[in-house]
Amino acid sequence: MRISVSSDMDEPVARALVAELERRGHQVARHGALLPGDDPQWAPCTEAAAREVAAGRAEQAVVCCWTGTGASIAANKVPGVRAALCTDGYTAAGARRWNDANVLALSLRLTSEPLLNEILDAWFAGEAGTDAEDRQNVARVNRLDADRAPR
Repeated sequence: MRISVSSDMDEPVARALVAELERRGHQVARHGALLPGDDPQWAPCTEAAAREVAAGRAEQAVVCCWTGTGASIAANKVPGVRAALCTDGYTAAGARRWNDANVLALSLRLTSEPLLNEILDAWFAGEAGTDAEDRQNVARVNRLDADRAPR
C-alpha cells in the first residue's frame, strides 16, 4: 500500500514510523521534515500528505505534529479526507470501523515506539464497518465536503 507520511519535526518517533511502515511492506511518500528540502511546517506538509490521499496517489496517510491536533485539523480541510487523531489502538480501530478514516494523525509528543506499533496494528487491522448508521454518518460527512466546494 502507498502511504503518505508527514511530520513537522524530524523526531525519533517520526523516523520509527517510516521505518515501521516500510518494514510492513508499505511504500512511503515522505513530506515535511522527513524529506530534505521540503517545507517542514505542519500545515503545508500535512496538506501535501492529505492531498495525495484525496487524489488517489496514496491509499492512506499518517500525519504528525507535536500534539497531532494541527495535523488533524489541516488534513481535515482537504475534501475527501477523514483524519483521526489517535492516541491508542482502540481509538485507531474505532476511527477505521466507525468513521472510515483514511488519515491517521499522531502526536510526536505522546506517541512512544511501543504505542506507535499498537496504533498501527489496530489501524491496519481495521476497515470500514458495514453498520447502516455508521455508513449514513460517513456519507453525511462526505456531503459536507460538497457543501464547501466553490459554487
